[in-house]
Formats: sequence, C-alpha cells, structure tokens
Amino acid sequence: MIVVYGIKENLNPIKAKLSDVIHGCMQSVLGMPEDKRAHRFVPLDREDFYFPGGRTDAYTVIEINMMTGRKPETQKALIKSLFQQLENRLLLSPIDVEITIKEQAPHQWGFRGITGDEANDLKYKVNV
Repeated sequence: MIVVYGIKENLNPIKAKLSDVIHGCMQSVLGMPEDKRAHRFVPLDREDFYFPGGRTDAYTVIEINMMTGRKPETQKALIKSLFQQLENRLLLSPIDVEITIKEQAPHQWGFRGITGDEANDLKYKVNV
C-alpha cells in the first residue's frame, strides 16, 4: 500500500505516470507482480501542505507500507531506484521527494478476509 501526497496542481497532472514509475520500481526491486498495484493519491491545497524550506511546489511525499521482512539493502535499493526513476522520467528533483518505508508485522495486515501471517498464496516474496 502506497500513499502519495502533494500539492494538487502539481500532483494531479502526473498521478498516472507517477503510479507507473512507483510500481515499476516495486516490480524491479521487490519482485511485485503487475496486478499488485495499491496506490492512493492525496492531492492537497497549498495551504494544507507544509514542507521544509528549500523545496518547491513539486514537493512530493511517498509513504510505502509493507510487511516486515525486506532486508535493509533491499529497502535502500528501492528508495534509490525511486529517486533515480522519478528524476529521469518525471523530472522530479530528489530534493523535492521524500520517501518513507513503514513496516508492519504480517499479523497486522488484513486482506481477503485473513491476516498476512495466514496468507500462504502470495505471488511475491516478502523476505528479499
């Protein structure tokens, strides 16, 4: 599950491309299947989105929620891939992108009527 925040005038026009870039990185680094795209976009009014100095109105926050199990080097590779692809494909400067990974234990996830620790049919690996 990924949540993306930004100023609506800047975020709305690039949502589809941004989703493609994010999912491409999730696939190449984490091995996520094509049909496991779960992105939520939160376009905000300028007056509702405070951010650090030195950033432009293109400032974008990406929160990645995932089950625990990915190695630190895998998570770092995902973050670096996102920075690179966002800059190359959307011209988003790394200074205007903030990425956080939030991990939860599998038992704290609920989907398809079960918890994550009960799922034995995932089409991707969590421990990578």
